[in-house]
Amino acid sequence: MKTIFGHRSIRKYKSDPVSEATLEKILLAGTRASNTGNMQVYSIVVTTDAALREKLSPCHFGQPMVMQAPVVITFCADVRRFSQWCRLRGAEPEYDNFQWFVCGAIDAVLASQNVALEAEANGLGICFLGTTTYTADRIIDVLQLPTGVVPVTTLVLGYPDENPSLADRLPLAGIVHREIYRDYTDANIERIWEAREASDETKNLLEVNQLPNLAQIFTLRRYKGGDNIAFSRVYLNVLKRQGFMNQ
Repeated sequence: MKTIFGHRSIRKYKSDPVSEATLEKILLAGTRASNTGNMQVYSIVVTTDAALREKLSPCHFGQPMVMQAPVVITFCADVRRFSQWCRLRGAEPEYDNFQWFVCGAIDAVLASQNVALEAEANGLGICFLGTTTYTADRIIDVLQLPTGVVPVTTLVLGYPDENPSLADRLPLAGIVHREIYRDYTDANIERIWEAREASDETKNLLEVNQLPNLAQIFTLRRYKGGDNIAFSRVYLNVLKRQGFMNQ
C-alpha cells in the first residue's frame, strides 16, 4: 500500500545502471500478474542498449527520459508464442482476431503494473509512455516484432533524479459506481473536478497555455481531435499488419 500511494511518474533519471539481479526480480513480478486463462498472451521487450534506445527515442517524441533512464521496457500483446505451441501439439489456434488482441493488451497492461510496483518498491522510478500506441508501427520495426505481436505500453525505468509531488486524483465518489452505473449530472461533474480546477497546478497551466479552463487544455493542447483520429488509424493499421484482424 505504501508503494501504491507513494507512486509518482519520474521524468528525470540518474545514469546509474540497474543491476541484472534487481531487473530480473522486477520482471519476475510482472509474470505473476493475472492473465487470460494462464496463457500469458503478452511479451516484455527489455531494451538497455543505448543505440537501440536512441532508435526508440523518436518513437516516443524524443522525450529525454528514453535516453536518460537505463532501461526501456515495451509490453506487447503476443498471441504468436501461444499459437506456435498449439501448432506443435496438433491444436489449431484461432487467435488472429480483435478479441485476442484485447486479451493480450489486458495481459500486457496487468504485467506492466506489477513491474511498475516492484520497481518502485526497490527504490526505482518509472514512467509510462502513452506514445507507444501513437507510433506502434515504428516501434515494431525497431524491436523487430513479428506477426501476432503488437506494442501496447512502455515503461522507462531507472533511479530517480527528481522527487516530484504526488499528482492529484479524482475523488472516489467520482470514479466508483455502486451496483449499477449512475450517469453524472452537471452538478456531479462540477463537484468531481472542483478541487483539481482550483489547484495551483491548474492555475499555472492556464497561465502558460492562455486558456480559460482545464478542459480546453486537454481538447486543444494535449489530446486534439485530429491527432486522435490520426493515431487511431495508425494503430488499426498496425493490428491489420500484425494479423489481429484476420477473422
